Amino acid sequence: MSSFINVAGYHFVPLQNLSEFKKKLESLCSEYDLKGTILLSQEGMNLFVAGNRTATDQLLAELRAIPGCSALEVKESESSTQPFRRMFIKIKKEIISFGVEGIDPARYSSPKISPKKLKEWLDQKKRVVLLDTRNDYEVRMGTFQGATPAGIKHFREFPEAVKKFPEALKEATVVTFCTGGIRCEKAAPFMEREGFKNIFQLEGGILNYFKEFGSAHYDGECFVFDKRVCLDSDLQETKSVICFKCQMPLSEEDQVHPHYKVNASCPYCFGREKKKRAPSTRKSRRLKALQLSASQELK
Repeated sequence: MSSFINVAGYHFVPLQNLSEFKKKLESLCSEYDLKGTILLSQEGMNLFVAGNRTATDQLLAELRAIPGCSALEVKESESSTQPFRRMFIKIKKEIISFGVEGIDPARYSSPKISPKKLKEWLDQKKRVVLLDTRNDYEVRMGTFQGATPAGIKHFREFPEAVKKFPEALKEATVVTFCTGGIRCEKAAPFMEREGFKNIFQLEGGILNYFKEFGSAHYDGECFVFDKRVCLDSDLQETKSVICFKCQMPLSEEDQVHPHYKVNASCPYCFGREKKKRAPSTRKSRRLKALQLSASQELK
């Protein structure tokens, strides 16, 4: 029987007295032996925390007692072991690094589409562009069928990537998605500001979709930022691991590759120092895929 409750959530709301609040949370998390990460900023909070049921409930009660945070929602999953090594609470400028002034989800958020509605659209084969706003290494582990990756190594690269999207995409129906929804809270409004007219964000992200509809229209796993590495569509830990050398997530298939050596190398970093890789054409293929998706949606 699972003994750890994993909670992940975020809430955009103006916060004050951050140093005092940080100390209070550190004391509470220490008392209840909670581990994970809590990011605090003047724009809100972002958390990935695990502990027993009593501990996580106590933490959420404390957070929801903050003015404006009563509607804080979290996604839960279970694990037999503690997926975090320590408790880390930090005050940052942004709870999700983006680096664009004027994007304030507490004041404006793009229209959300529920997992139910998205599944209906996909069942009906509605012409829609599924835009994966996650990093390339996450996308490689799994994504929605037919989805187009943003083509980024870090979320801060997203604004520049958007500027290279085909003009036709501005008229298409676009559903942005990420792991739990937080990146889309900034990605989608930014796209609207750049002239994209029909932008939606998947409510609660992939994990929320998994909770309701499992693997329907989805291939692979979902990368998560803890020791579990990836979750399957039943929100259970998979057998994926992290490369000791380059920190790349590795599927079971990657682990049987001849270049995978435990604590030494993987197919993505083997021989990297000895030989420079040829220039990748992945980005040009991605832009062509976006162009095709946009043109098909507008027909």
